[in-house]
Amino acid sequence: MNSNFFAQLRYYDADAIARYYRSRPWKAIWRTATVFWVAASFVLGWVWDELFDRAGRNAPKRAEQLRDVLTHLGPTFIKVGQALSTRPDLIRQDFLDELIKLQDRLPPFDNDLARYTIEKELGRSLDELYCEISPAPIAAASLAQVYRARLHTGEDVAVKVQRPNLKPTITLDLYLIRWGAKNFGRFLPLNLGHDLELIVDEFGIKLFEEVDYLNEGRNAEKFAANFSDNPQVKIPAIYWRYSSMRVLTLEWIQGYKLTGNLDWETLGIDPNSVIEVGVTSGLQQLLEHGFFHADPHPGNLFATAEGQMAYIDFGMMDQLEESMKENLVDALVHLINRDYQDLAADFVKLGFLTPDTDITPIIPALEEVLGDMIGQSVRDFNFKTVTDRFSELMYEYPFRVPAKFALIIRSVVTQEGLALSLNPDFKIVDIGYPYIARRLLTGESPELRRRLLEVLFEDGKFQWERLENLISIAQSDDNFDLLPTAGLGIQYLFSEEGQYLRRQLLLALTEDDRLHGEEVKRLWELVKDDVQPDRLWNVAIDAIAEFSAQRAASFLPSVAALNTFGQK
Repeated sequence: MNSNFFAQLRYYDADAIARYYRSRPWKAIWRTATVFWVAASFVLGWVWDELFDRAGRNAPKRAEQLRDVLTHLGPTFIKVGQALSTRPDLIRQDFLDELIKLQDRLPPFDNDLARYTIEKELGRSLDELYCEISPAPIAAASLAQVYRARLHTGEDVAVKVQRPNLKPTITLDLYLIRWGAKNFGRFLPLNLGHDLELIVDEFGIKLFEEVDYLNEGRNAEKFAANFSDNPQVKIPAIYWRYSSMRVLTLEWIQGYKLTGNLDWETLGIDPNSVIEVGVTSGLQQLLEHGFFHADPHPGNLFATAEGQMAYIDFGMMDQLEESMKENLVDALVHLINRDYQDLAADFVKLGFLTPDTDITPIIPALEEVLGDMIGQSVRDFNFKTVTDRFSELMYEYPFRVPAKFALIIRSVVTQEGLALSLNPDFKIVDIGYPYIARRLLTGESPELRRRLLEVLFEDGKFQWERLENLISIAQSDDNFDLLPTAGLGIQYLFSEEGQYLRRQLLLALTEDDRLHGEEVKRLWELVKDDVQPDRLWNVAIDAIAEFSAQRAASFLPSVAALNTFGQK
């Protein structure tokens, strides 16, 4: 009965899990007693510190103790700790710093049991499956351990085997956590903005997705399709004939973990190039594809000998809706423009503030937190500093971190931390700003073109300095070619959609009753090295020809319809 229940429980179902454990109360009681026993020393130490005014002095010790408790309690609680490490609205900064150190690893489980699991899940003996397999796991994590093997067809593969009794363990823990949230959550001074039970349920859904290796395989293939035209990003192939819900066989990635103690020169790899690929691909996941890797810790990212960034472990992924991507771009545009009123409104759209929040007192607070980062010291901008400062705002204003953004924050901050470990002088704006500027300047979609106009115009007046800044930022990327962007701009100007921009540019050149020749001259000085006359002429002719072809194509259906009508 037990095994049948968990075998049939493919997806997280809070009601089914509750019914199962309500009929087996002894399991819940025993696990509850275990949790309380393990956590008792931490709780008593915390209370002791509060009673004798030692909380500040012992905070680092208690934070470390909390991490040890969560690790000891096993996979579910390790995952809880990792989730909390991205919630500055819930956890004090000193505890956050310690929870971030949680390593998703445990001692390996028994080899014979792992081998039995492989054979049972895949229905064949190890000798039939592989011509060789490592005698011991090469890595062990909270949910699985990994072996290196070779197929009879010659391919080197990684074999990921799930820990035994994992689903019974996590379902029982989720049942108890949800029960506690339902009965005691209202007494906690938490600024969640949601029912605590719903947050537990969302956590449960993600955890169930992570222990379904067929789902992970599909995630890997979707992620690979998104980067199919980018040879700098490597995603392992999935071997479906050798995979099941509890065993995943994937291409072996020969690479190097992204740590700061590698001898990059000996390896012949440029760490800055790897960093650029990692940051750019991370921005693409969020702002272009909307499908992002939510767990990019050092064990899941590798640099290959060819200088590629290799991603593995696709159990924790998430999808952003189109509206969410657009709101994110809006927030970045308003951040660049230092438009804190619209930025505060963006926080409402993104779910960081409730719709009924009075944003008036929040606007100067945002300016104080972000002003110096987007001003003269823009190169010192980093997401870790922003999240640290926001953790202070969380207790003064009704900010909350939506569950989806907890994953985004975790992804971005972790990747930034990895980059800093490889290059202590790394500045995310050196890569992030050129990427955003390129996206705006190329304007591949109407939404991006609209946002470019928002950047370039304020209160109907053209912002010459912003255009200069965007071009300068984009040019800091050696791969950025201004001329194709100019071609797209010319096409847009001649299009019906560009009618407003044509009128506004004419007004901009003569606004304030003067010809803005000085601004035009500065722009020319900025771009002249990239704009050879012959190339510019060819681009202009191609753009106009493309525009003319599109206009002609748009007339063809109507002409064809007229001919058909005439024949009738």
